[in-house]
Amino acid sequence: MTALSSSKMQGKLSMRRYKDDEEFRILDEEDEWMQPKILMKPDDQLDLSPEELKEEFTRILTANNPHAPNNIVRYSFKERCYKMKMGVDQLAVHFSMDGNMLHKESDEGRRQLTRLGLGDGAAMGEQSLNEVELLAEEDLEVEGETEETERDVPKEVPTVKPPETALRNQFNYSERASQTFNNPYRERGTSTEPPPRTNFSATANQWEIFDAYQEDLERQERQKEKQKSRDKETERRGNNKSSAPEAGQSEEIQRIGKPAKIVERMVNQNTHDEIAQDFKYWEDASDEFKGNEGTLLPLWPFKSEKAKKLSVTAVVFNPEYDDMFAVGHGSYDFLKQGSGLICVYSLKNPSFPEFTYTTESGVITLDFHPEHPWLMAVGFYDGGVAVYNLREKTNEPSYSSSAKNGKHTDTVWQVYWQENDLDNNLNFFSISSDGRVTCWSLIKNELHNTDIILIRLNTRAELDPGAGGLDLACGTCIDFHKSTDYLFLVGTEEGKIHKCSKHYSSQYLDTYNAHHMAVYAVRWNTFHPRVFASCSADWTVKIWDHNYSEPMFTFDLGNSVGDVVWSPYSATVFGAVTDDGQVHIFDLSQEKYSPLCQQSVVQKKKTKVNHLAFNKHYPVILVGDDRGNALTLKLSPNLRKCLKDKAYSTENEVAKMEKLLELVREPAAEENEK
Repeated sequence: MTALSSSKMQGKLSMRRYKDDEEFRILDEEDEWMQPKILMKPDDQLDLSPEELKEEFTRILTANNPHAPNNIVRYSFKERCYKMKMGVDQLAVHFSMDGNMLHKESDEGRRQLTRLGLGDGAAMGEQSLNEVELLAEEDLEVEGETEETERDVPKEVPTVKPPETALRNQFNYSERASQTFNNPYRERGTSTEPPPRTNFSATANQWEIFDAYQEDLERQERQKEKQKSRDKETERRGNNKSSAPEAGQSEEIQRIGKPAKIVERMVNQNTHDEIAQDFKYWEDASDEFKGNEGTLLPLWPFKSEKAKKLSVTAVVFNPEYDDMFAVGHGSYDFLKQGSGLICVYSLKNPSFPEFTYTTESGVITLDFHPEHPWLMAVGFYDGGVAVYNLREKTNEPSYSSSAKNGKHTDTVWQVYWQENDLDNNLNFFSISSDGRVTCWSLIKNELHNTDIILIRLNTRAELDPGAGGLDLACGTCIDFHKSTDYLFLVGTEEGKIHKCSKHYSSQYLDTYNAHHMAVYAVRWNTFHPRVFASCSADWTVKIWDHNYSEPMFTFDLGNSVGDVVWSPYSATVFGAVTDDGQVHIFDLSQEKYSPLCQQSVVQKKKTKVNHLAFNKHYPVILVGDDRGNALTLKLSPNLRKCLKDKAYSTENEVAKMEKLLELVREPAAEENEK
């Protein structure tokens, strides 16, 4: 047993030595062919200091595919709409190839080996692998015994080489290679013939240019006449076609048109009977116990389906028909500009407007002619102005401005009708952000403009006409004196108010440093010839005497003031609206420091009230908000005491305001004397 174990031990030792010698021989052969490492340094490499070399630059690698789409839309048959696909596959496959390798122990692999006659070879390979595993186990068993008998048994050189076992892999690999065919390059070229050229030369002088302009003008006139004749012919044909088969129907419709409108108003009056009763008979009995304070009663809301996403930009009552008023719809947001809308309502029919006009640009301002109540001047956001005739049954304006006849280059903030000029032509004024105050005259079928004054940024009394347009200020509002027709006020975006005259186009009569921000409205008093009011985005309303540079009264309303209007029945009553949705009614003869009424009139928060208008005959005011709604409100008895006063007259109203001004001026005069 000892001899057998010693022989086995010597055999194992000889195998180990043989393996070690073989490994060293392979390493030596590799070292002979291994090339030494040479550090190659480029010529343009930067020389960095040790601190710069130690600096770490962190790079974050993500598994997201930058080329994966994130806006894939799929149609959902369940919800019947297109929906965004939330999960995006971030896997990017760079290379894929279908292989044909099979595991040799699988059923298909055994069948192929048997078919090729390699079944015995495969078995021999498995047998050799098993023998190697058994030898490895025996090495582990005798390893302990070898250490014990190593001292007693002498070492001998192995004489018999161990049998070499061929280690084979469990898989059968097949090496395949293919060479692709490179497509040959092809060149294609095309040649084109150059276009024919002709030389032309001519001499242009003044009379040739004049003749060319005359010919062009005549050509335009002929085109206009042809277009008018075509329109008349088309209209005549349309009337003949419609009147021939439907003459009886059209006559019946015209015959019942007016009765149908009367019936519609009667139905609306029955539907809104409670509001109609409040409009006529409501008196707030609690005013007797409130001192001077009053309230506003909401009456009819006026809104149109077409004006849902538009803001109310102008409200004005008709000067002759007390129940009729116009509402302009547009937008003050530069990024949300689109078409505009004009709705003409009547208090007798709150459910639907009497007239509607759709405009290409947003409506900013409106004004009815005081003597011709069917004419309405309109100013647009794109700088255009137009005149609509309510008698004409068409959506197009009767007069409109264009780039040819001096259209404004910026938003028109206000239009104002004036008395007829010396030629008895109707005219109105407009003010724009381009710094121009322009007079528009209605001559024949066109608008003719004349710039009255250019608003400058400098405050000098003498304005330089040749200074160019770089120092032009932005005009925001305008109002003309009630009795002196050539005197008017101009408010600017810089917070200043200029008193101007039609007769002096290059000079201001006076300048007031009124506000710190843009002036939104300026209004002359209805009765007193020297008093006017102004409001601004700096939260204040100020009452002025145009002979003094300082305001008589200043009221801080706590939010941006969108509009201020004097009442038509009292010299001391005025109203204002703010961006927090509140209406403020003041009466200076009763309370000089706070409003008699401060009431919120909007249903939703963050709704701004933009404009305000008083009715001349009824104790009703009209307000418009930025959601396209116009609301009528009735004044309580404390807010319209002067209407019940028997001593009411224009002279008494002027005297009442003059008395207030004297009370304000006396302390100031005493301080100046001291």
